[in-house]
Amino acid sequence: MAEKKSWILPVVILAAAAVLGGVAWYFRDYFEPPPAQLLPLDDCDLHKGACSRTLPGGGEVIFAIEPRDIPLTRPLELIVQTKNLAVDKAEVDFSGVSMNMGYNRPLLQKVAEGRFEGEGLLPVCIRQRMDWEARLILRTDRGGFIIPWRFETVK
Repeated sequence: MAEKKSWILPVVILAAAAVLGGVAWYFRDYFEPPPAQLLPLDDCDLHKGACSRTLPGGGEVIFAIEPRDIPLTRPLELIVQTKNLAVDKAEVDFSGVSMNMGYNRPLLQKVAEGRFEGEGLLPVCIRQRMDWEARLILRTDRGGFIIPWRFETVK
């Protein structure tokens, strides 16, 4: 009787491995986004209004955070407008510059051709003043682009 059931354990292990592999493949972009071209920082101030960047090879991206004072623990409206660029997916990855603030990457929804919007939230920090980097991650027909902007918050 024990000889007949000896095949069950390897089949269960194989099935579990297949399921776990499928789950990892499905969520692959959440943990490690596909390769993308990282653009250099510029000195645009998101507190003063929308920031614009011209992409290598053409196209323009305009990014804004509302309200402009960028408060902590309150909903932020994230707005992306693109020109001459076919964008499939847009996300904003918020990270602390000098302190790890955890995973914080809201996915923006396409609301019109060339326009994406979404909501984000910055957690409270133990520091009075915190430096942040907002990395706009775009998936386009020309590959991926990561466009960083830095800003600060004060509690």
